[in-house]
Amino acid sequence: MTAFLVRHSRWFLFLSVFAGLILPDLAHALRPLLPPAVAVLLILAMLRMDWAAVLGTFRRPARVALVLAWVLVGAPVVMAAVVSVLDLSAGLSAALILMAASAPIMSSPALAMLLGLEGSLALVVVVAATLLTPLSAPYAAELLAHLPLDIAPWELMLRLAGLVAVSVGGAVLLRRLLGRARLERHGQAIDAGSVLFLVLFAIAIMDGVTAELVANPGRTVLIILGAFAANLGLQAAGAALFWWMGRRAALTVGLVSGNCNMALLLAVLPAGVHPDVPLYFALGQFPIYILPAVLTPLYQRLRAAA
Repeated sequence: MTAFLVRHSRWFLFLSVFAGLILPDLAHALRPLLPPAVAVLLILAMLRMDWAAVLGTFRRPARVALVLAWVLVGAPVVMAAVVSVLDLSAGLSAALILMAASAPIMSSPALAMLLGLEGSLALVVVVAATLLTPLSAPYAAELLAHLPLDIAPWELMLRLAGLVAVSVGGAVLLRRLLGRARLERHGQAIDAGSVLFLVLFAIAIMDGVTAELVANPGRTVLIILGAFAANLGLQAAGAALFWWMGRRAALTVGLVSGNCNMALLLAVLPAGVHPDVPLYFALGQFPIYILPAVLTPLYQRLRAAA
């Protein structure tokens, strides 16, 4: 069963967002599990990491710093320039900029490993960007999206640091208790667990989206199309900018550039925010879960090309 889950993981992810739409009661029931699911995904990714490769990534701080500068500063600036020439609602424009200013999703290392990319680089970028987002996102929200956040940067940073600390602590404890040999022996089961929690997250995040789709199908479809365009555009830009680092590393940068953790900002948006913003944050999960299945052959060809 675990081998089946891992082998067909991209299709389980593909179908999970539609399961959340078709089964809205299940999505609503699973919604409280979103925060622990994020922490568990990061723990599972850390359990499967090659920590020698992670340390090697830190030994090249300039490379990591350049990726972080692109993810947290360059991407939202580029997105702001793009939306400024498009005829979009103020809410959708703000949502696209905030999406680009968000840290990569916590499941990026797990996705990177499932796609054969550099999971160690993805993990380093995810952890560092998550800790730095409280310093960058408020300014992106105010200066680029003209949308203030109702929380002090230090408070948001403490919340995010707490989530990362719990995940790191859990991973370290499990590695000590289980041992390296046992972890390697059960690596496929850990990967299968990552797939299951990614599915759980996708279903839960769809809570409320079905009702919106029925009530406003035109606006909902427009936002979904915008989410796909934004995700693909940022992936392409990130990969192109860092192609000099090598194919696998560049594709990893593209992956973390386009798949953004908008849920971190969802809880701190002002009450009177344009309704397109929180709706986009939910619908932005469609490309995150669908594109890995669609783009896997392309990833494989690009990695294998000379």
